[in-house]
Amino acid sequence: MSLFRLIVPVLAMSGLVQAQLATSLRLSKTQYLSGEPIVATVTITNHAGRDIVFQGEALRPWLDFVITNAQGEPVSPLGRSAFGVMQISAGKTLSRQVDISGLFQLSDSGTYSTSATVRMPGRDGETTTTNRVLITVSPGRPYWTQKVGVGGRSGKTREFRVLNFSGDQKSQLYAQVLDGRSGLPIRTFTLGEALLLRNPSVTVDKNQRMHVLFLASPNAWVHCQIDTDGKLADRAVHQCGPQGDPQLVTAPDGSVSVTNSILYDPKAAAAARAKFRKLSERPSLTF
Repeated sequence: MSLFRLIVPVLAMSGLVQAQLATSLRLSKTQYLSGEPIVATVTITNHAGRDIVFQGEALRPWLDFVITNAQGEPVSPLGRSAFGVMQISAGKTLSRQVDISGLFQLSDSGTYSTSATVRMPGRDGETTTTNRVLITVSPGRPYWTQKVGVGGRSGKTREFRVLNFSGDQKSQLYAQVLDGRSGLPIRTFTLGEALLLRNPSVTVDKNQRMHVLFLASPNAWVHCQIDTDGKLADRAVHQCGPQGDPQLVTAPDGSVSVTNSILYDPKAAAAARAKFRKLSERPSLTF
């Protein structure tokens, strides 16, 4: 009887500790292109009845992720990560976003499974594990590709790619920049939804910038410029000119511009919409 009385409180206390945190893991989508940021949102609710300050140590971070491939094998992390300090008041819920593609090597195509573990403060802090989420990484379908040199005599090269990828959403156009030697993606990001009723136009200018012009809606063409670091250097919206569709044109000096278009001015469009609303809001006349 005494042994039973001893075990029951211990079990009850263990269940109480496990219930101090409610955690969940969420991704904005489940299908990604290789090299695209995979941002995970970890949500924590504090049921401990007191404020909690999460601040991990070098070998014992308060937040950790476990990722396995399709064969159930763990994916090795790229290195230790620090998640900073996070304080949650009693009864409150907070979220932390983490780009897990920067923590693990997830550029290879395939299906992965991930979950997060949250550790309570203290040397023997209990851990709470979130739900598991599936991730599918795809190489995408290259629409256009071109290698370019970087830095003159440095010998470095980059490969520009434009990819068409549907994923969880509508058909989208992606820009991708790869390291010319390793072939690994430096950055992959979406340029926006594309209507493939018209083929996108792509070229590289004298400054080693990739220019992409594509149809985003029946009345709007988007012109994007991407540099060799994978950064979006410029983005503009154009409407059709008097002679049909806008076009990318390369001048003799190597510069690239959009011709046969009317540059869309968002400020002017907003002013026009406001003016239209004011006219529509005028009271009707009664005779």
